[in-house]
Amino acid sequence: MACIRHDHSLAVAPYPLVPTRTHPLIMQTRRHFIATITAALGGTTLAASGKPKTIVLQSAWDTVNIGDIGHTPGTLRVLEQHLPEVHVVLCAAKLDDRVTAMLKTRFPKVIILQGSLTGKSERDLALQKAITDCDLYIRNSGMGQDLSFMQFCKKVGKPYGLFGQSYFPNMVEGKGAEERIALLNGASFIYCRETKTLDILKSHGIKTPVLEFGPDGCFGIDVRDDERGLATMKKLGLEERKFITLQLRTNTAKLPGVDDTRTPKLNPLHPSPEQIADDERRAAKYRKLVTMWVEKTGHKVLIAPEVKKEMEHNKRLIHDPLPPEIQKHVVNLEYFWNADEAASIFARAHTIVCHEPHSPIIALANGTPIIHTYSEFHSPKCWMFKDIGLGEWLLEMDETPAEKMAQTLFAIDFDYPAALAKVEKAMDYVHECFAGSMQHVKSILES
Repeated sequence: MACIRHDHSLAVAPYPLVPTRTHPLIMQTRRHFIATITAALGGTTLAASGKPKTIVLQSAWDTVNIGDIGHTPGTLRVLEQHLPEVHVVLCAAKLDDRVTAMLKTRFPKVIILQGSLTGKSERDLALQKAITDCDLYIRNSGMGQDLSFMQFCKKVGKPYGLFGQSYFPNMVEGKGAEERIALLNGASFIYCRETKTLDILKSHGIKTPVLEFGPDGCFGIDVRDDERGLATMKKLGLEERKFITLQLRTNTAKLPGVDDTRTPKLNPLHPSPEQIADDERRAAKYRKLVTMWVEKTGHKVLIAPEVKKEMEHNKRLIHDPLPPEIQKHVVNLEYFWNADEAASIFARAHTIVCHEPHSPIIALANGTPIIHTYSEFHSPKCWMFKDIGLGEWLLEMDETPAEKMAQTLFAIDFDYPAALAKVEKAMDYVHECFAGSMQHVKSILES
């Protein structure tokens, strides 16, 4: 079912927002671990007649980026809403205690597994068995160009699909492209989270039963930690709908002392003089925007991290150089938050301004206007905001002067009810798209 924009809104009943708190994980014995999985997955007959269908969702990409955290509860919520009778197994790349606790609290029926598709350890074999026994394998929203899950699914004869995916052109070009294209063609569906990737795949002849636009799974997020969020706001002196949040993405290493070997290199361990100059120039724009916001409204600014590594750089480049009379209105978060606390605070912010895309997604899912000051070389995922009808809030970082950013922000402020209605309309379209994609997933499970 194609995701087609309509002039009217599609009513989608939202799930209640669920506050979560981090708590210690309950450690299981190895025997209980295997027994629990086997019982939950129905032994070796998951696909047998009369048994509930099972989806394995590959997600939870990282714990140092609220977008990489937020994809998982977002897509789990979409699956829960549209396919409540289906068992879901989460194949998690990276977890920590607080993310696991959040997921277990909100989705207690979901089985969480970690492991390798080629390993021989107990947890590797448990994951491999879950995929072998499942009815459908879904790779969640992201940029990864890994082939191993497709290769494994073909080996064991299981259908697979991609949900809210972006790709650089080198996924279908260059050395090894023939194999990658063949594996993409073997998918039961590919939902691209922006039409730039969709056009790339179509232009290279990708042919699957469904090749369509489908929003990033993070748009489905409904986890909230209101207790922590409200405490943080009180501590920082933030008043509801009277503060904006902001984060710059810098040309710096993802982890201290660790080089990023991806191409194009996005997180350099040793940034060039040009990259350092780019960071400083972009930060100067944000400082000017902050200054104009404070001078016009007298309201606060929260430097709010989407990515953990940016906390020190944003303080250094944005907060610290501000003049004292402006700086006293700008506050930093002192720790890296979880996606549920971020959602709680974003829901009460005036506008989220961010060089990264997933803080804006979490904000929109919680009814808050956004401005995404993007750099397309990070990935084509920036275009998803235009695709859901928010093109005027999508501003290219290097081409847009601070005055234009401020003009966009003050236009939101001037008619805030209209901005809120714009958010609601965009999210109605997102949920319409989710409903369509889940209908196709259901048809695969029923076939």
